[in-house]
Amino acid sequence: MSENKSYRSAFIIITTLFFLWGFITVLVDSLIPRLRDVFSLSYFEAGLVQFAFFMAYFILSIPAGLLLSKIGYKKGIILGLTTMAVGCLLFYPASSYRIFPIFLLGYFTLAGGMTILQVAANPYVALLGSEDGAASRLNLSQAFNSLGTAIAPIIGALFLLSDSVKTTEEIASLSEVEKVSYYTAEAATVQTPFLVIAGVILFLALLFAFINLPKLMQTVPKGGYGKLLRNKSMMLGALGIFVYVGAEVAIGSYLVNYFLDMNLEETVRGNETMMGIADFIASLFNKTFDGKDPKSLLGIFVIFYWSGAMVGRFVGAYLTRIMSPGRVLSIFAFLAMAMILISMSSSGLVAMWTILAVGLFNSIMFPTIFTLTLDGLGELKPQASGLLCTAIVGGALIPPAYGYLTDSFGFKLSFILVLICYGYIFFFGYRKKDKASTHSIADQLVD
Repeated sequence: MSENKSYRSAFIIITTLFFLWGFITVLVDSLIPRLRDVFSLSYFEAGLVQFAFFMAYFILSIPAGLLLSKIGYKKGIILGLTTMAVGCLLFYPASSYRIFPIFLLGYFTLAGGMTILQVAANPYVALLGSEDGAASRLNLSQAFNSLGTAIAPIIGALFLLSDSVKTTEEIASLSEVEKVSYYTAEAATVQTPFLVIAGVILFLALLFAFINLPKLMQTVPKGGYGKLLRNKSMMLGALGIFVYVGAEVAIGSYLVNYFLDMNLEETVRGNETMMGIADFIASLFNKTFDGKDPKSLLGIFVIFYWSGAMVGRFVGAYLTRIMSPGRVLSIFAFLAMAMILISMSSSGLVAMWTILAVGLFNSIMFPTIFTLTLDGLGELKPQASGLLCTAIVGGALIPPAYGYLTDSFGFKLSFILVLICYGYIFFFGYRKKDKASTHSIADQLVD
């Protein structure tokens, strides 16, 4: 019973980290429309923000797995949090001097810390109970990750996108005194939120220094990576993580630009219900949309993309109890494809709400692909987690590719790329559809 209580406490503590990295990941998305204006970036160049962020997973996931096997989870978590704080602090000089490469370095450093946390936390949660309850358990933790991703767009829209950003031409027309004033204001807009986040992260690092976590996965088998690279199921799962993260981030990163491209600001302002929704969300933070930049107004609706993932994960934790996780995965992938196709072939609010609905069907994909791939790997799970987290590099490669296609062919046709991604996830889920369902949420927390 004491072990069950220890596992339950550890589950709650680790789940706070899921919330943290979900919040920060999506807050990064909120900067992309602003960076495009400030630095006069193309959609492809703006996609490099995500490239720097997710490339850290590709470069550091396997080393992080090896590091954790040597220093343990507790020290690994503290190291990861400290690294994240350093990344946030790098945004201060980057915004002060308007040097885009330092922004990219900051994102890479931030993601490096998150990589250590991801490699540790996903298999750790999977092992805090029975193996057949792993998918439901990880879906529950990921639901709180989605809570962070749901809150972040509000913060981004109201605090990072809420004022008009001048173009390079407009800045050139300012006097030197006006330029200094403008640059100072721009720097403060970015600096303040990330200084606060850095402080919160450092507080969490200090907190983790004084708590005890159950010791799991202490042995590391030799030759594990070689065995996994020859495992067909493992490689199919890694590809599933690659295309899922890439597709989710590609859509999320360009939602505001997609809405702007469809000239939805006037449509939204002219719709009483839509403005009621926007004003209600803004009022929670004592804000208003009167005279605000269109990016802020349209950006507030991105909350529905990420909050849909949160709702879907709570629902998914139940569905993967009563149905095969693979079957649930294939159904959700099919519905995501349907929403994208409708958005491609429509306009106005229909195109807007159907693309936002994709977030709901994204919900169970990462934890379900992850646990279906880890199933049956036994002592190889730590290394398998490192490989699966390496596959998160899809978030670095697919968004710039999507941005390049958008520069060339526009948003609608570029959605074909993400349709291909969801098509593969449908295939992977269908292939795993006969796997047994998992335990209930209540069961898996005390197993």
